[in-house]
Amino acid sequence: MAAKTLPLTPDELLTTTRAVRKRLDFDRPVEMSVIRECLDIALQAPSGSNAQGWQWVVVTDPAKRKEISDVYRKAWAIYETSPMAANKVHADDPTMAPVQQRIFESAKYLAANMHRAPALLIPCFSGRVESGGAIGQASSYGSLLPAVWSFMLAARARGLGTAWTTLHLMFEQDAAKVLGIPFEQVTQTALIPVAYTKGTDFKAGARKPLEPVLHVNKW
Repeated sequence: MAAKTLPLTPDELLTTTRAVRKRLDFDRPVEMSVIRECLDIALQAPSGSNAQGWQWVVVTDPAKRKEISDVYRKAWAIYETSPMAANKVHADDPTMAPVQQRIFESAKYLAANMHRAPALLIPCFSGRVESGGAIGQASSYGSLLPAVWSFMLAARARGLGTAWTTLHLMFEQDAAKVLGIPFEQVTQTALIPVAYTKGTDFKAGARKPLEPVLHVNKW
């Protein structure tokens, strides 16, 4: 039986699928059948040359979730003091400071609690991205990330929350060792916690206007 979906229009689904951290319900189990349902939808995403070179690692075992989360926290310790930390982004725009600080605190909360997520999803593709050059990298990521986003949209429609994280890739080989991923043949692209959300009402995110970033016919 298919999971019940929320009454969202396509535009509502696209504009309210947020990076959920503090509103993830870590105490409610997530049925594997629902994750499989979301992945079946993800497999309908476009894939370059119809190669379908994606691989999906779903981690539900508590011990392995903790090991992967420990890898993530090791990377977080580096990130939180780096110039790329959320609370340092948009430093040239003081009006953004409150929003960026909230994002930073939310990300810090997720780092501390990543192991509590009922499921962790690591999307992968075949081959090592480092060897592909610009076109190979664009093709490889472009043939996987639409599918990952489809998974996240399908999850949102079913009352699940997700957050796209990549910090663990600082120590990708460590994560590969934990999960038996053949590092030399497979590239990991993200670490996505999956959990039901505390409430399902989410709003569109605050974004800067379109005009400063829109170029028509020339830069």
